[in-house]
Parts: sequence; C-alpha cells; structure tokens
Amino acid sequence: MDLTTLGQMLNSTLVFSTALIFAALGGIFSERSGVVNIGIEGLMTFGAFAAAIGGYYAQDAGYGSWAPWIGLLCAMLVGMIGSLIHAVASITFKADQTISGTVINFLAAGSTLYMVKLLFDGAGETPYLDEGFIKLQIPWLSDIPVIGNGIFNAYPTTYIAIVLVIVVYLVLFKTPFGLRLRAVGEHPSAADTLGVNVNRMRYVGVMLSGILAGMGGATITLTTTGTFSHNTISGQGFIAIAAMIFGKWNPIGAFGAAAFFGFSQAIRNYVGLFEWSKDIPQEFIYMIPYVLTIIVLVSAVGRSAAPKALGQPYDPGKR
Repeated sequence: MDLTTLGQMLNSTLVFSTALIFAALGGIFSERSGVVNIGIEGLMTFGAFAAAIGGYYAQDAGYGSWAPWIGLLCAMLVGMIGSLIHAVASITFKADQTISGTVINFLAAGSTLYMVKLLFDGAGETPYLDEGFIKLQIPWLSDIPVIGNGIFNAYPTTYIAIVLVIVVYLVLFKTPFGLRLRAVGEHPSAADTLGVNVNRMRYVGVMLSGILAGMGGATITLTTTGTFSHNTISGQGFIAIAAMIFGKWNPIGAFGAAAFFGFSQAIRNYVGLFEWSKDIPQEFIYMIPYVLTIIVLVSAVGRSAAPKALGQPYDPGKR
C-alpha cells in the first residue's frame, strides 16, 4: 500500500467516523444524566431525513451553498424534537427507558419512510442533493504527506465533530453545568438535596443528545449518500452506542472508539485492492463493522462503569 492510498484510507476513516462521533457525544450527554438512550439510531434517522428534506427544499429555493447548512439546522431541530418524545416518556412518565428508546427507533424508521413516500409521489428515497457539503483543504497543512490529505482535507462536519469532542470534554469535566449533569446521573438524590433540579437536567441531557444525534444523521446524508432512504443509517446509531460504551462515557474515549469503527467501515473500500480478497463474498466484507462492534462490546463487559443511576427514574417526592 503506497502513501497516497494510506492517506485516502485515513481520510475515509474520518468520513465514516464523523457521524459516529456526533452520535456518541449525544449518547454521552443523555446517559451521563442518567437516561438510557437506545433511541440514538432513531434520532440519527430523524436527522438524516430532516437534512435531506431541508437541503432539498433549500436548494430548490435557490439558497445554493447554504442549502446543506440549512439541512444541518433542520436535522438538529428535528433530532431535538424526537428526543423530547423519549424525555417525556422516560423522565416525566417514568416509562422503561430501554423500551422508550426502542419505540423511538421504530417510530423514526416508519414515519420518515412514510413522509418520503408522501412528499415524493411514492418514491423510496429523496431526490439527490446537488448542494451537499464539499471537502475543505486547510492551506499548507493539507500538503503534508499522508496526514495532509487524510486529516486536513475533510468535510466541514468532520472539523466540527473534532472540535466538539474537545468542547464536550471541557463542558462535562470543567464547568458547573457538567458537574451537575454528571451528579444527576450518579447520585440524583444528593444533587437534589444541593438544589439541582434533577429532571430538568435530564431533559437538557436528552435534548442535547437529540441535537447531536441529528447532526450525526445529517452528516451521512449531506456528505456520503446525498439522499435519504430506509437504509441510510443502517445500524450506525447502535455502533455509536458501542463507541460510547467502549469509550467509557468519556468524549475522548468515544472519539477513539468512533475512529476505530470508522476505520472498520473504511477498510471495506480498500479490501478489494488485494488479490486475496477476490475469493471472499462481499457480504462477509460488509459484515466487518458489525462483527467488530460485537467483539468490542463483549471485550468491554466488566471494564466500563456506567453512571450509577443510569436507567433509574427519579421522583423528587421520594428522595
């Protein structure tokens, strides 16, 4: 493998891991507040759908290069609204959080496909976006061998995701807001005693997870596929949850895990370069990211300590 191919593989790794980074960061906000969010997959689906619809109508209205940014904003809004359904069910009505998240996944899969067929005369996918995000080269840095083309020639969403990893880490571990959010996920009664509104903080955590997961879904639509269909997300939300767990609910760790899973997806595009791969069925090659997800989760059992109050509804009247 020459240096050019190595740089391209590094670039593909970042492309595939960007959506996972957004979604994993979203999961961290929710679960650090004590709310299990299995619905990341559904929230990404909502985001991918909203980005496709928003981007399509924005470019149709003549907004040009602003269309993908409008699509991204639509994804953030719809992702937040979708997360509110989960928040109301699991926080206010104290429903089982795993079941509530699963319902979000089914709701997103069914409702988005229905809306696509309704809006586009029964078509199974949205029209292709002519105005999607394009890769941006950072002057001088993009000329560095291997890492220049691999890291500094990326989509805007990739740069945003990397910056957000640092921002989320600082917010969670260096600010009063982050301390309160982690407190309600570890010891909600103690946090309540100190004047922290536990359920309000959990609402904020879940809503932030919806915004970030929506951005993750939008990234796929606006960079790689250019359209939305029923299989646009195809398990990326669950891989993001695995990255969050493997990263021990830490933004830096989740970034590393997301990059690992992104590499496992990128390698599918390059396996065909080797002669020995000709005899391997394509189905086995496409299984690689999902098999690695299972292996990583199994290896993480007993090593990753979840927030102590994760999945436990809180009733302020019974503290």
